[in-house]
Amino acid sequence: MRSHYCGVVDAAFIDQEVTLCGWVHKRRDHGGVIFIDLRDREGLIQIVVDPDTAEIFAIAEQVRNEFVLQITGRVRNRPEGTTNEDLRTGQIEVLAKQLVVLNAADTPPFQLDDDDVQEETRMRYRYIDLRRPQMQQRMRLRSAVTRKLREALDSDGFLDVETPILTRATPEGARDYLVPSRTHQGEFFALPQSPQLFKQILMMSGIDRYYQFARCFRDEDLRADRQPEFSQLDIEMSFVEEADIMKATERMMRELFSSELDVQLPDPFPTMTYAEAMLRYGSDKPDLRIDLELVELSEQLANVDFKVFSGPAADPKCRVTALRVPDGCKLTRKEIDNYTDFVGRYGAKGLAYIKCNDVATGRDGLQSPIVKNLDDAALAGILERTGAQSGDLIFFGAGPSTVVSDSLGALRVRLGQDLGLVADGWQPLWVIDFPMFEWDEGGKRWSALHHPFTAPSTNDLDALRNDPGNALSRAYDMVLNGTELGGGSIRIHDATMQQQVLQLLGIGEEEAQDKFGFLLNALRYGAPPHGGIAFGIDRLVMLMAGASTLRDVMAFPKTQSASCLLTDAPGTVSDRQLKELALRPRKAPAATDA
Repeated sequence: MRSHYCGVVDAAFIDQEVTLCGWVHKRRDHGGVIFIDLRDREGLIQIVVDPDTAEIFAIAEQVRNEFVLQITGRVRNRPEGTTNEDLRTGQIEVLAKQLVVLNAADTPPFQLDDDDVQEETRMRYRYIDLRRPQMQQRMRLRSAVTRKLREALDSDGFLDVETPILTRATPEGARDYLVPSRTHQGEFFALPQSPQLFKQILMMSGIDRYYQFARCFRDEDLRADRQPEFSQLDIEMSFVEEADIMKATERMMRELFSSELDVQLPDPFPTMTYAEAMLRYGSDKPDLRIDLELVELSEQLANVDFKVFSGPAADPKCRVTALRVPDGCKLTRKEIDNYTDFVGRYGAKGLAYIKCNDVATGRDGLQSPIVKNLDDAALAGILERTGAQSGDLIFFGAGPSTVVSDSLGALRVRLGQDLGLVADGWQPLWVIDFPMFEWDEGGKRWSALHHPFTAPSTNDLDALRNDPGNALSRAYDMVLNGTELGGGSIRIHDATMQQQVLQLLGIGEEEAQDKFGFLLNALRYGAPPHGGIAFGIDRLVMLMAGASTLRDVMAFPKTQSASCLLTDAPGTVSDRQLKELALRPRKAPAATDA
C-alpha cells in the first residue's frame, strides 16, 4: 500500500513519485491550498493539495486530525523560506496526485503535541498516546536495546532458553500472582517472580551459558520504578566467579551505551563494598553524580552531654552522621522544615542542623538550636570532620543505623536534585560484599538480603551457623546514576550448604523438600559452580530515554493500583468459569470507620 515511510523521504527523492500511508498530524488551509502533515513511525512529511485537483481537494477539505490516509504524489522542493531544518523531510514536500481516506477518526481525547495530559487519560487511550513521537522514539529505543543485548550475548556463546510461566509458589520474596488449576482442583500455579531456580537447573543440565528476556510478575505495592509485570534480562553462567560475570556484563553495557547513546562508559566500572556505600552515601545504590557524602561523627560526639547525640554514638547498632551542604545557609527555615518532614518518611524523628555563617569565629558564627548543647571541642570536631566552610549548612542524623542511613541517604539525593548538584553524565558502579542475612524484627528470624540461593563468602558451615549476622555473600549489584540496573550472585552449588542456609532462614527440612525439593535433588547429581545476574530492562530503558517512570517506556503498563485502564483489567469472570476451577467468590469485608 506504500512505497516508503513518510519520515525517510528527503531531497534525494526530488521528482520521484511516492506512495505514503499514515495519520493526519495537522491540516492547514492557506489561501485555498491545503497542507497536510502526514505522520508514521518514521516521522512527518508535508503534503500539498492543489485546488486545481478538484476531486482530491474536496476530499482533503474533509480530513481531520488522526484520519488515516494513503497519498500518492510527486516529491518537490519546498518554496524558498519555508524549509524546516529540524526534519529530515524539511527540504521537500509531496504534491498529491491521489488521496484515499483509509479510515476516518473521531476527535481524539487529546492532541499529540499536548505535554500536559493526565496520565490516566494517556493510559486509557494508550493507542493514541503511543502515536506521540516521543513514545514512538522510546519504543524504538527499547527495541534497539534488546536487540543489541541479544547480539552481545549470542556472540559470547550464550543460548536463549525459555523457562516456564506457570510454576510453583515459593515462600520467599514478594507476593506471588496465583493461577488456579482446573485439572488439579484446589491447587495453584504461580506466575514467576524470576526464573531463578530454572536457570540454576539449566546450569546443572550442562547448558553452560544461558540468557532469556523473561517476563516476571510480583504482586507488590507499586512505585514509579515498579510494575506488577516487567521484563528482565536473565543471565546464568557455569564455572565462573564473580569477576567473570561482572566483566562480561560490564562489557555488554559499554557496547550498548556506545552504540545507542554514543556514550563511553568507564573501563572498568568502579567497585565499592556495601559497607562503604552505606557509610558514605546511606544507600546500597549511591548516585555518584551528587558530590555530597555522609560523615561519621560517633567518635567526636560520644562524650557530649547532649544525649540525642551521645546516646546513639555509644550504641554499636546506631550511628551519628552529618551531611554538609555547600552554600546551604541560603536555605530558609520553611525549606528546612520541609526536609525535616521528608526524612520523617524514613523513620527519622527530627533533623538537627547547624548553619555555618562564619566558621572563623567558632561558636559565635554558628546558628542552630543545638549549638548551646555542644561544647567548643565538639563543635570544632564537627567543623573539622565535615570540612565545613562559611556559608555551608550541616544536617545531622542520630539513631538506629538503618534509619539514619535511609533518611540521610534519601536527603542527600533530594538535596542534590533541589539544589542543582547532580552532575551531567553517567556514573556506573559495582556494589559488592553484601551481608548474607538481615534480621527480620517482625518475624524474629533471619531473612536473605538477596535470595536463599546466594552463596556465602565462606564455605565454613560452622562459622556461618554460629555468626550469620556477620556473614557476607558473593552478591553484586550494578548501579547506574543511583538506580540498580541489575543484581546477581554466585549461587550455592553444594546441597549441604543449601540446606544449611535454608535452615538459618527458618525453612525446615520438610518445607524445604516441599518447596525446593527439585533443586535440592539436582544439587546432588553433579552441580557445577555457577552464578548469574538479572537486569531490569524497563529500568534500563527508562534511564537511557530520560523518562521519569517505567510506564513511559512500556507499551501497555499498569497503573499505581495494578490495573489496566485500556482493557479495564482485572475484571470478573463467569460463574461457569469459577465452577470449573472449584472457586467461589467471597465478598470483600465492609469498610469500617477508623
